[in-house]
Amino acid sequence: MVDLALKTLLHDRTRFAITIAGVAFAVLLVLFQVGLFLGLLDNASVTVEHIDADLWVTSKNTPNVDFSHAFPESRVDRVRSVPGVARADNLIVSFLNIDLPSGSQESVITYALEDFERWGIPWGSWEGNLSDLRRGDYLFLDQSAAKRFGPFALGDYREVNRERLRIIGRTCGAKSFTTTPMAFLDFRLAQRLNAQTLRGNTTYILVKIAPGVDAPSVAAEIRRRLPFNDVHTRSEWAAYAILTRQAAVSALIGYALGAIPALLIRPAVARGGLQLILQPSFMALVLGGTVAFCIAASLLSFNKVAGIDPGLVFRT
Repeated sequence: MVDLALKTLLHDRTRFAITIAGVAFAVLLVLFQVGLFLGLLDNASVTVEHIDADLWVTSKNTPNVDFSHAFPESRVDRVRSVPGVARADNLIVSFLNIDLPSGSQESVITYALEDFERWGIPWGSWEGNLSDLRRGDYLFLDQSAAKRFGPFALGDYREVNRERLRIIGRTCGAKSFTTTPMAFLDFRLAQRLNAQTLRGNTTYILVKIAPGVDAPSVAAEIRRRLPFNDVHTRSEWAAYAILTRQAAVSALIGYALGAIPALLIRPAVARGGLQLILQPSFMALVLGGTVAFCIAASLLSFNKVAGIDPGLVFRT
C-alpha cells in the first residue's frame, strides 16, 4: 500500500511538487508568524521583567508600558506611607523628538528616574556613570539608536524637544515594545522637556515591598489610597500575561458562541437522517486550535502599533 501511494504521488510529479510547496509555505508562514509574535512579546515585557519593582502604579487603563499617561507625582508620598513598602519612586516613560545631524527628526522613548541603579535600570551593559545624569542636561542613548539615528559617540550633542543635551553614556540591549530607540535621563529634566504634560506629573510609581510582606495586601491598600490609579504586580503587568489573558478570553468566548449552537443543532441534523459527531477529544482539539489562532491573530495588532510613528501619536 505504501508503494502504491508513492507511485501514485510520483506519477504526476508536477502536482506532487505543487502540493509539497504548498505545505512547506504553510509551515514557513506559521513558524514565521509565531516566532515574530513571541519576539514582540519579549520586547513588550522586557521592561517589566528587568526593573526591580514588585508593584507598578499606573494611570487608569494604561495598556502598555510604552503608552503611558500622566498623573500627579505627589501621589508617590501616599505610596511610601503604606505599611510594607520598602521604597517607591516616580518613573517617567515618554516619547520625545530628537533632531539628527542630517536635519531630520526622529522619535525616542525616554525613561527618567532620580536613581536608576537602585531599580536595575538600564539593564544589560552600559558605558558611563549613571549618577552623572543628575548633574546636567545629559542622556544615555542605547546602541540600537545607531541603526536609525546614525552613529554617535560619547560627548556628542543632540537636540531633544529643542533642548541641547549631551550624550554621556551608551547602553546595550535596552528594547522597547514599539522598537523605538531608548534613552535614559534625569527625572526633572524629563519634566522640563515636556513641561506641558509632565510638569508636576509622573507616569508610573515603582514600588519595592519589604521582605516577608504580602504583596497582594500591599497592592490592595495602595488601591484604596489611590482610587484613580491602577496597581499591578510584576506578573500582572508583564505584557505576555496580559496578551495571553486577552487571547484566552477571546478564544473562550468565540469557542462558546460557536460550540453551543453546533451542539444544539445536532437533533435537527439527526432528524434529517444525518449524524453530527462531536467527540470530546475533537472538541478539545478545536478549543486548543482556537486559542492558538487567537494568539497568532493578535500579531496583526502588534504590526499596526509597531508601524505607527510615536511622535505623531504623542505630538501636541
